[in-house]
Amino acid sequence: MEIFLTYLKVFAVGGAICMLGQILINRTEMTSARILVTFLLLGLVLEITGAFKYMEEFAKAGVTIPIMGFGASLARGALAGVQEEGLLGAITGGMKAVSGGLTSAIFFGFMFAIIFKSKTKKI
Repeated sequence: MEIFLTYLKVFAVGGAICMLGQILINRTEMTSARILVTFLLLGLVLEITGAFKYMEEFAKAGVTIPIMGFGASLARGALAGVQEEGLLGAITGGMKAVSGGLTSAIFFGFMFAIIFKSKTKKI
């Protein structure tokens, strides 16, 4: 029963984040890229203020998998890098923290570009 409640929380929070993004697309003039950056910065701010930790304990992958989790990981790595290496560590620490995700995105994007043929959307 406990595992079911965990899955329910993950799905509900992740779905709510995605729903918020869809509402922003449908109801505002914001572009998808602007919404993406907004969510990334929201994750960064939540991590810096310490609120993301509590969200992560509650919702687990429901909040870490969307782009907000990427922003939080970037901030977490940058803060750790500053403590270890000073100002330069802010850049290197953030990149170390998200290097696995970036590498995967580049690799799989390349693989899908080879496998599938893109088509221009007809209006």
